[in-house]
Amino acid sequence: MDRPGGPIVPAMHHFRRLIPALVLLLLLPLAEAGARWEGSPTLDRIAARGEVRVGLTGDYKPFSWEEPQGHFEGLDVDLAEALAADLDARLVIVRTSWPTLMEDLKAGKYDIGMGGISVTEERKEQALFSAPLLTDGKAPIARCEDKARFATLEEIDREGVTLIVNPGGTNEKFARANIRKARLVLHKDNATIFEEIAAGRADVMITDAIETRIVAREHPELCAINPDKPFTRAEKAYLLPQDKAWKARVDEWLAAMEASGEKRKIFGKWVE
Repeated sequence: MDRPGGPIVPAMHHFRRLIPALVLLLLLPLAEAGARWEGSPTLDRIAARGEVRVGLTGDYKPFSWEEPQGHFEGLDVDLAEALAADLDARLVIVRTSWPTLMEDLKAGKYDIGMGGISVTEERKEQALFSAPLLTDGKAPIARCEDKARFATLEEIDREGVTLIVNPGGTNEKFARANIRKARLVLHKDNATIFEEIAAGRADVMITDAIETRIVAREHPELCAINPDKPFTRAEKAYLLPQDKAWKARVDEWLAAMEASGEKRKIFGKWVE
């Protein structure tokens, strides 16, 4: 029976006509995501090998620390594991160092550098950085009995003071730019550098404020000096090859970690 205005069209007929459009709407986000990642040699390599290579120095608490038998742990080790899971890839940790950090990246030894890397103009000329993880700055750490002696750069940069620093990174760069009178000692092993201060073979070190807090907890004889008022301000982020699609993928993952609260949870485990 017809009703006024024309025949009754079965609802199933309309639904069948809508199916192609619904499928297109469901597939569109996937297609757009795929388009964003097209042309990324890093992502292509990760997919082909089934592994993501993360460069870590293993000498900078709380970001990464190498224990005996080559075991790595720390804030960025946990985040590296989360990134690998998000990429559906196996995590491979590549040992790098502050002096060879940029050379190893350019040589393609790792896909992403993690572990408390500061964003600098010099590094930005050669690589890309992810969205910032945190903002930090340079602050002193010394024996607690000497805490009052080294509150300012002027008090540190005096004759008779021995400032110790690990080579190849922003700590050495800062020291060479600001220290003129104090004796500057380079100590290659960042894992034992604070023992030199505790033993009295050096007076003070200037490093990132976050590290001074962590070290002071582990060495009661050492005190972080004004970590809430550092000498400088700098962002820390992940170091990436000049691959914009790979950077976009890492930034998207970081945003998701932030939104889910997982990043805050990992930071809380190692920092708070």
